[in-house]
Amino acid sequence: MDASLGADPPTASSPRRLAALEICPLTDGRGVHAAGEITLTTRTEWERALEGMVDGGGDVYLDMSGVTFVDVAGASAVAVAAQHLGSGRRMVLKGPPPALLRALEMFWPGLAAIEVTTK
Repeated sequence: MDASLGADPPTASSPRRLAALEICPLTDGRGVHAAGEITLTTRTEWERALEGMVDGGGDVYLDMSGVTFVDVAGASAVAVAAQHLGSGRRMVLKGPPPALLRALEMFWPGLAAIEVTTK
């Protein structure tokens, strides 16, 4: 054991925690609550949820207060979904993780269809 790390390094046979993402419809049916991590292993599930909401009418609500991590591909999926909203529609992100906001500001500045709220 390496005392500076405080634990043995992982090996090929070590158990690994896979990223998990839970997506549940909001009670009013106008969006979803997401919790967990949006990564390579959960990206397909995330993209499907976004596509399903974009295809409907009205604004899209994403309660992301339970999301702990979003990689750039997950941020890209949000941006692409927002770009595919019809005129006058918006995507409201409630409590998104700071990394998502930084990625959106860096790679998709001025994306008017996205609104961020803490309420």
